[in-house]
Amino acid sequence: MTAEEKAGGWRLLFDGRSMRGWEDPARESPPGQAWVVEDGCLKAVARPRIREDLLSTESFGDFELLFEWRISPRGNSGVKYRIQDRALLVRNRPSPAGSKFEDMVNYELTHRRGDRSRIAPGDEVEEYLVAFEYQVIDPAVASDARSGPGSLYDLAGEPHQAARPVGEFNQGRIVLKGNHVEHWVNGVKVVDVDLGSAAVLGRLARRWGQSSPVYELLARQERRRTPIALQHHNDEAWFRNIKLRPL
Repeated sequence: MTAEEKAGGWRLLFDGRSMRGWEDPARESPPGQAWVVEDGCLKAVARPRIREDLLSTESFGDFELLFEWRISPRGNSGVKYRIQDRALLVRNRPSPAGSKFEDMVNYELTHRRGDRSRIAPGDEVEEYLVAFEYQVIDPAVASDARSGPGSLYDLAGEPHQAARPVGEFNQGRIVLKGNHVEHWVNGVKVVDVDLGSAAVLGRLARRWGQSSPVYELLARQERRRTPIALQHHNDEAWFRNIKLRPL
């Protein structure tokens, strides 16, 4: 970081060498292998047994976040913020809620069946964080503007393409102040929205159901100061030069 950045209140969240400042899954019980430090990056390892996001050890309220990201071909990842809760899904066991992902998450949030201590050898586990997401994705697999690079996943986005070709690093930027958020990709603004707007709440209700735990958690946002998380979506992804300025 430059002297000017430090004077402006910027802080480095990743030192390029270690998991310092992040909740290392390898230190959990049972240990996870979803994230490693490689070539100056925090790297999501493809297809780990326990698929989990990487959370910062510190929590933040309003902030500006800068980071560089790279995604594998046809890969998917993201950066999550305003984290309200988490659900643990054991994918090799049938769920009473059926096979639809949204129903399984809502069921787990209601019934609290699983936690890390109950993971058995051979289980295939996915942790889901209930949060807002800056989408990191190969543009070739994005279905629409609300799922493209830099979108507010499934909630808002712009149709123009600002991401570089797969395999190259992109600069991401998130500006969160109160309920207002901006997402940027390589200097291009792709999201400028109020998280409590009718449009956002309508999209949440359409996906999760208006009486669902996920909808209620994200509509209320009772937790305004939370960690930041790098999403694991079972694909390789790389993050580096992660820095934050509290607002």
